[in-house]
Amino acid sequence: MKDLVIAGKKFKSRFFLGTGKFASKQQFAAALEASETELVTTALTRVDIALPEADDILGVIDRNKIEVMLNTSGARNAEEAIRIAKLGKAAGYNWIKLEIHPDAHYLLPDPIETLKAAEAMVKMGLIVLPYINADPVLAHRLEECGTAAVMPLGSPIGSNQGIRTKAMLEIIIEQSNIPVVVDAGIGLPSHAAGAIELGADAVLINTAVAAADDPQKMAEAFRLAIRAAELGLQARPPMAISTASGTSPQNTFDIFR
Repeated sequence: MKDLVIAGKKFKSRFFLGTGKFASKQQFAAALEASETELVTTALTRVDIALPEADDILGVIDRNKIEVMLNTSGARNAEEAIRIAKLGKAAGYNWIKLEIHPDAHYLLPDPIETLKAAEAMVKMGLIVLPYINADPVLAHRLEECGTAAVMPLGSPIGSNQGIRTKAMLEIIIEQSNIPVVVDAGIGLPSHAAGAIELGADAVLINTAVAAADDPQKMAEAFRLAIRAAELGLQARPPMAISTASGTSPQNTFDIFR
């Protein structure tokens, strides 16, 4: 696999972690360490603009080692998302996960407002990673406007359904010249490994780790699964074929004659 580089920053880990839904600072700190992630996302509502280090969750993040990406969760249109991004930039957050979902039931991203907001944020000099439906056309338009990556969903946020958009993800991955991060709906380590095996550059996980009975153990499981998938691809596995292929030479059976 090619190295993961986003906006000129190289990442060793393909596992990005969300900060929402953790029951305590201690649980998050343990999961963070077990994940070995180098990028986390957080909502503006968690950030104290005047004193960000005072937050229980963000206070355990070493920002010299881990990039903190502000997300615009809660924004219902481009205008609200841009306002959040401006506040974040003023507080020193240049990495933005762009989320716009006006429907509170399914939390599906609004493609029109997302493209509009992305264009504005890129002009502001922000590093923009938009959360989108698995829409190859939109992914291409966002790449053209200058986003640093695209983040198509595997299934609805927090649903733990896994990869339900495989065919469209394959097209996005095939056509994209920027990193593709599969975001939302990944509920099991096997789902994350499957996304990497599809060719995704990284995955973003939150609910599956934070809502587990043991977030630390689940974070470790995701880390290992993602790394296993990465190593498997690096090993260049043999192609799948439609017929059987014996694992022993045919003349082995001569001993029975």
